[in-house]
Amino acid sequence: MSELVCKTLDCDATDLLIDKWLEHRNDSYWDWFQRVRERKHVANAAKKGQVLLWNKGAFVPENIFCRTVDTGRLIPLDRTWTTHVYHHKSMQERRFSMMPVVFTMLPELMLLRGMHDHRCDDVFIIVTDLKREEMDDVTEYFKLVCKHTFGRTLKPSMEQKLLYEHMRLTHALARHRRIPCFPQIDLTFRAILREHTPPFIILFSHQTTSYSQIFFTHPAFVPAEEIFYDFPSGCPNPSCTEDCEMIRFPRWGQDGATILDLKRGGRGGARKIKLQDMCNWIDCDVHFDEDSESRLSEGSSEGSVEDCNSVETESKKNSGLVCSKCRLVKYCSLDCQRRDWMEHRRVCSKPVG
Repeated sequence: MSELVCKTLDCDATDLLIDKWLEHRNDSYWDWFQRVRERKHVANAAKKGQVLLWNKGAFVPENIFCRTVDTGRLIPLDRTWTTHVYHHKSMQERRFSMMPVVFTMLPELMLLRGMHDHRCDDVFIIVTDLKREEMDDVTEYFKLVCKHTFGRTLKPSMEQKLLYEHMRLTHALARHRRIPCFPQIDLTFRAILREHTPPFIILFSHQTTSYSQIFFTHPAFVPAEEIFYDFPSGCPNPSCTEDCEMIRFPRWGQDGATILDLKRGGRGGARKIKLQDMCNWIDCDVHFDEDSESRLSEGSSEGSVEDCNSVETESKKNSGLVCSKCRLVKYCSLDCQRRDWMEHRRVCSKPVG
């Protein structure tokens, strides 16, 4: 059994795909972003909640801002990423390009990338030809594997069950001549989790009657239901129902998401997730206390504040400076606020209501 071939698309290739996608604005995704701009998610403007804002300018990624779930920053969607696409070698022999695979789920990738500040510069996709029922079975298998083996001691009874499920899926997919075979998918999936533990992994299917599954490695990485409840299904057929979806994007929050139960910390476990509230300036590493919400200081809203050369008190360092206009972001100092103003000005506006 040979390993899957990894095709890497760098940031320049991602920028090219985004430019191509922006040329086709008259679709369901364009309509959804327009609705986002209209409702502004006032109810989600709390410091700790997820926020997706498009307040000013044209429909381009640098004008659409998303709050990161790991650092609490409000950053634009124009930050690109490197995509690692794992596929069978027969696709390479047929010169099958991997760029259409990424283009198919580009809006979802932009939003998921924008939700994460750290450990999301690399996106991992495994290309398969699984049908809907087969994708359901493979999804349940990986959820079972992560729950009982990742960083945990495997019981003999569960080991027998996992071995049986592995053999059943292997024979079922081999009987239908699925490419790649299930052992190749299983080996690649586990290797990505062990070596990288990304916020999410995508199991892509190019079958027209199937869907592509998104596996999240932590509940905090799942998009919020109050923002994405009406997110498009991605299906080009207007007569399809809501259950028909090309990409299973969790529009209903954690209830509709596929979350892998990974043990954090300890021997063989995944790295612990540190959800910190950090300074909004992207090059600053200062994070704030958990109780800083009750004692925020106000900063400037126009980035023209005077430079403060005096030594700040410990309380001010821990609480941060909140933007007095939008009150959505915090900074550790006036200098960081001024540095971030050229970017933050594209979203900074007074709250509605």
